Amino acid sequence: MARVFPQGRLVYGMQLPVQSQSTIYAEPWEATATAADLAEVARAADRAGFGYLATCDHVAIPRRLAGPMSTIWYDPVATLSFLAGITEHVRLLSHVAILGLRHPLISAKQYATLDHLSGGRLILGVGAGHVQEEFEVLGVDFARRGAVLDETLDALRAALGPEEYPEFEGALFSFKDLGQLPRPAQERIPVWVGGSSPAALRRAALRGDGWLPQGDPRERLPAQIARIKELRDGAGVAGPVEFGAITEALYVGEPGWDTGRRTLTGKAEVLAESLREYKALGVDQIQVRFRSRDRAELVDQITAFGADVAPHLNDRES
Repeated sequence: MARVFPQGRLVYGMQLPVQSQSTIYAEPWEATATAADLAEVARAADRAGFGYLATCDHVAIPRRLAGPMSTIWYDPVATLSFLAGITEHVRLLSHVAILGLRHPLISAKQYATLDHLSGGRLILGVGAGHVQEEFEVLGVDFARRGAVLDETLDALRAALGPEEYPEFEGALFSFKDLGQLPRPAQERIPVWVGGSSPAALRRAALRGDGWLPQGDPRERLPAQIARIKELRDGAGVAGPVEFGAITEALYVGEPGWDTGRRTLTGKAEVLAESLREYKALGVDQIQVRFRSRDRAELVDQITAFGADVAPHLNDRES
């Protein structure tokens, strides 16, 4: 196993706006945003030293969920490939790819190509999924989606490895004597497993290089992290693992408008002091998000965070 980011430093990344627009987190201005807006935000994050940019994954949203979820969900491979061509340094994360919806050789072809074209910047974030109709229309057993994902991950380890003709034999998938080039630029694609259920924690512990919680509050993180470590130790899984967290909404400075009572606002040093607490909880990378009223304000927030907050994230041990 391999780390993506240096050990001992708190790294920051972000889920991009526009590409997914659930009412839980999307800002009103995103509804009419364009690819140009998405590109400018991505470039700003790249310039500001963000560790990764993330995109979501849904194939189709049923009418019963279209209200809260919306139907705006960009394809992750297409979107990350677009971002790879307009950024230079930032890592590209699927948060999260619902791998069970696709045959592992299809996912391997897509993500190997993405890693190859981006010069080895892919982080493959994966999750089990939760929209039943999405599975049913694609002919995948929703009730067994956890088991499907587990075997898909095992198959992908082979299919994303160095061999031109990977081999795998499982209960659901088997392949050999089928060549796939190009290979990924990275020797091993890092896999970060998303989810906070007991099954997701076990999957992260046994099959992941990292863990992506789904909005766990700060007070829950130590127990979740300890559980993953316990499971790894019990199974004899060696090597590093990177723990993530999704922060509260942020606004660098005094907003002058209602950003919501749970938004962390204020001077850079104050925000950094609060965010350093994540490191003390055992977190390696934080996914930050900013309140904004338009693209320009979001770009300003990203720039201010990179210039004024980020330098203080690793000032001293929390």
